[in-house]
Amino acid sequence: MMPDYHILYRGPLSSCNYGCTYCPFAKRDETYAQLEGDRQSLERFVSWIELQDRSLSILFTPWGEALVRTWYQQAITRLSWMPHVRRVAIQTNLASRLAWLEDCQPERIGLWSTFHPTETSIERFGNQVLKVLQSGTRISVGCVGLKEHFDLIEQLREAIPREVYVWINAYKREANYYSPADVERLIAVDPHFVTNNTRHESFGEACFAGETSFTVDGEGDIRRCHFVGDVIGSIEDADWENCLHARRCPNTNCGCHIGYVHLKRLQLYPLYQEGLAERIPADWSPSRKARST
Repeated sequence: MMPDYHILYRGPLSSCNYGCTYCPFAKRDETYAQLEGDRQSLERFVSWIELQDRSLSILFTPWGEALVRTWYQQAITRLSWMPHVRRVAIQTNLASRLAWLEDCQPERIGLWSTFHPTETSIERFGNQVLKVLQSGTRISVGCVGLKEHFDLIEQLREAIPREVYVWINAYKREANYYSPADVERLIAVDPHFVTNNTRHESFGEACFAGETSFTVDGEGDIRRCHFVGDVIGSIEDADWENCLHARRCPNTNCGCHIGYVHLKRLQLYPLYQEGLAERIPADWSPSRKARST
């Protein structure tokens, strides 16, 4: 059963403990005032969630790494105990301490975890994955599909327990980046890679974004998705639900998973079902995994 609303939250936090060369937030520091502003924004959002009477799924999509901040750990823990929150998930590099998971309701938590080959080892990352699994928390792991990392991606798949779905984000900054042989190699790790390796035509297409899925920022402003800048409402409005209705996409195409997963014609909701927030296909069974790797 899908929740009534799928909410993506991104506050003002814009710093990370990693130093990836391609990322503008790498090793970026924020002032105490900036961090305190992010904490207060998150507190307002969580308190608003607590007052709702709808079934909700929440995905945190921070600029940078949020789980190194205790207030995100505390927020996710608190949300996991709210009876109307079906799932709370977060995108993370999995580098933070994980003891806080012991205080959560694990069946309601999901970690969308990215392996960064230049910042950590497969062994360290794999040990973190095992700790998550031991806590009973759901997790998917993945990596950007750069050609120089193909061997590492395959090693990651071998190192991670088979019950964990390993996704690959296609590198789309260069046209025709992958050869047919490259694609086949990556499909052997992630059977859904082809979907991600496509910029889906979206202009005028029906989308759940702005209808049953929406984003909230640190100011409480509501947008249909991260890729359409128009503000359509605010969580401060008593009648905030009135801003949600069926919409057509105004963009030419959509190439990011957190965007295109809501395009209705792709019919990806049945694929992910309750694993939508943490990017885990519902059919990810032991026999399925064995055939996929």
